[in-house]
Amino acid sequence: MVIKLIGKRSDLIGALVSGLCLVHCLATPLLFLAKTCSDSHCIGAPNWWKFFDSIFLVLSFIAVFWSSKNSSKNWMQLSLWFSWSTLAFVVLNEKFHWFALAEFYIYFPTLALVFLHIYNRKYCQCDTGCCAHTS
Repeated sequence: MVIKLIGKRSDLIGALVSGLCLVHCLATPLLFLAKTCSDSHCIGAPNWWKFFDSIFLVLSFIAVFWSSKNSSKNWMQLSLWFSWSTLAFVVLNEKFHWFALAEFYIYFPTLALVFLHIYNRKYCQCDTGCCAHTS
């Protein structure tokens, strides 16, 4: 029952989760930078706030999985997975510090996922059994 609901609404869930992720990313500097810097010499956002990155990443994975499975366009499937992979890389890079990347790089895959989910919902949906993955 839950799987069917997620499958049918994966683009709505994906757009919502990606949008919330974007708000989370935009709010982090605004909410915590001034307070944290004044209280603890700029150590950054608290760990409980950073944990949301992982939650959004997992929820986004589920939405991309179902949306790509139900999409009628190969390019849409590839675009969803590419955007999610890019988002995952940026989030993991932020946690493990593999490369020096500016904070704003996270906005590109997040915005891409929002727009791709909306576009997929409007133009690339297929009914049961029609997904032959045509271009």
